[in-house]
Amino acid sequence: MAEPIGDSTPCTDDRPREECGIVGVSTPDGDGIAQMAFFGLFALQHRGQEGAGIAVSDGIRARLHKDVGLVSQVFTPERLAPLTGYHAIGHTRYSTTGASTSRNTQPFLVETMHGPLAIGHNGNVINAPELRQELLARGFGLTASSDTEVLTLMLAAAGGSTWEDRIARTMPAWQGAYSLVILAADRVIGVRDPWGFRPLSVGRLPRGGWMLASETCALRTLGCSDIAEVAPGEIVTLQGSELHRRAAMLPATTARCTFEFIYFSRPDSVWADMSVHEVRQRLGEELAREAPAPGDVVIGVPDSSIPAAIGYARASGLPYNDGFIKNRYIGRTFIEPSQHLRDNGVALKFNALSENLHGRRVVVIDDSLVRGTTAGPLVALVRAAGAVEVHLRITCPPIVHPCHMGVDMGTYDELVAARLDLAELTAHIGADSVAFLSLEATMRALQAVGGYCNACFTGDYPVEIGDRAGKHSFEGVLG
Repeated sequence: MAEPIGDSTPCTDDRPREECGIVGVSTPDGDGIAQMAFFGLFALQHRGQEGAGIAVSDGIRARLHKDVGLVSQVFTPERLAPLTGYHAIGHTRYSTTGASTSRNTQPFLVETMHGPLAIGHNGNVINAPELRQELLARGFGLTASSDTEVLTLMLAAAGGSTWEDRIARTMPAWQGAYSLVILAADRVIGVRDPWGFRPLSVGRLPRGGWMLASETCALRTLGCSDIAEVAPGEIVTLQGSELHRRAAMLPATTARCTFEFIYFSRPDSVWADMSVHEVRQRLGEELAREAPAPGDVVIGVPDSSIPAAIGYARASGLPYNDGFIKNRYIGRTFIEPSQHLRDNGVALKFNALSENLHGRRVVVIDDSLVRGTTAGPLVALVRAAGAVEVHLRITCPPIVHPCHMGVDMGTYDELVAARLDLAELTAHIGADSVAFLSLEATMRALQAVGGYCNACFTGDYPVEIGDRAGKHSFEGVLG
């Protein structure tokens, strides 16, 4: 998956932008609590590269450090040293509601009459504008433009004898996607919306204690065992060596995000009891059966499309080979490129291996096509490397509707497949042919007939959307 160059470079990526990653840790002894949160976030860096933060509680007082940047840029040994305690949460951010500014970096930490409260959030609460207006009408002052601040203040003001009671009482007001890690003085709480849009799992730490994370890859990085998914509508409490689970809301119609398998999740993660890597290979196999191409070699766009390319090659009988070398560090600089370099952004991220492409008919496998800004330059790179034909195959259906559940896919005007038919799209990209995987084949690869949100393909949203504002809708006064 291509990464943005620096912090302020305009999006040049065809794919959906990354979401957020969250972790929560609670241990009996507190030894290395901030370091565990750090390494959990480091394993989830692919889910968000705009900002990171860790909040820690020692049972009485909470401390927080957060800033814009990558996890390794925000945290140093000196910045982690004061973050001592027994309980911690962490967040790595890509913005879906609210601009990419330091005030929107998470976790949000406030003091309440019940003690400190900090929240990290993955998802998008679609009725946040209405909830925000209710808070303002009640006299609350807001300092950020993120829906997470709205959730934090609602919980701070909620009634109930415990944090779990306050959360359960407030959850019905939240419409949309939310996987949360919540830090109170003496515990960490994980919450998942009743639709199950975003992943969240829990596991037992090797030295005692428990950990929550967006993906199982982060739990395995810390050596967790007894890994289990947090159920839709469930509240999970971590308190040292103790784990408590509470079904707070009856699960709604399950609507897991299909894109977690197609693109977002790390391939070594497991969700819905399925390996992400294996699902991506099956997507490639289904694509080979549905959309064969006259090719001599199959290549994938690094990194998320590689398993699908391997599956396509296996099912088609065509050889697989490396076609692109990716500069994995170009997205990790905050040096602003010149306009000339920005215009050649794809060339900064990828080089084509001409020895594997010259004189060949090349089948390029990619995971998605969103804005249509990267596919054309990638095809041009393959042609410049000597390919005689370039056939683009996409391992999901055309994205023709925006996402309102925490994925920044853009608006209808920005979605290239919503504006162009297949012939126009093929000409726009400059490929010899373009084909997408059907929704039916996508679901076969997921070994499901339902239970997933496919609204970006179909426009059938699991919750009522109405006339929803964009990610910068709260920026008016605070911008």
